[in-house]
Amino acid sequence: MYQKILVALENTRADDTLVPHIADLARRLGSELLLVHVADGWAARNFDQLKLAESTEMKEDRAYLEGVAARLRGTGLSVGVELVLGNPPTEIVKTAAARNCDLIAMASHGHKLLGDFFLGSTIDKVRHNTVIPILVVRAASGTSTPFAR
Repeated sequence: MYQKILVALENTRADDTLVPHIADLARRLGSELLLVHVADGWAARNFDQLKLAESTEMKEDRAYLEGVAARLRGTGLSVGVELVLGNPPTEIVKTAAARNCDLIAMASHGHKLLGDFFLGSTIDKVRHNTVIPILVVRAASGTSTPFAR
């Protein structure tokens, strides 16, 4: 059903809920995973235009992606990684389309209307700009599983 799943990772505790859920789904369906993190700091957003060196944050994000991927590969899953730069909703949609993903998996923080108004909702922006199905997993509050870290 889903051959390639883009897993949008934030490098936050929300990933601790998302990763095990999607890993189980991928095992059941025989899906390939593409772990994506969008670096969106000043250096990332201006990286190409100003020909900047990779920032410490970008290096840490890349190492994080590789660490999660290695743990998933250790369980027998097929996993690719991609660190993209720019606006998270835009880059998630572009990467999913360019890599022929047929499902986008994301974690939700459970903001209420007021929180989404002030903070914006990456999920909302992604869902309005893609025809690819989206699976949203509600991030657990409090303690988390140690998988992604």
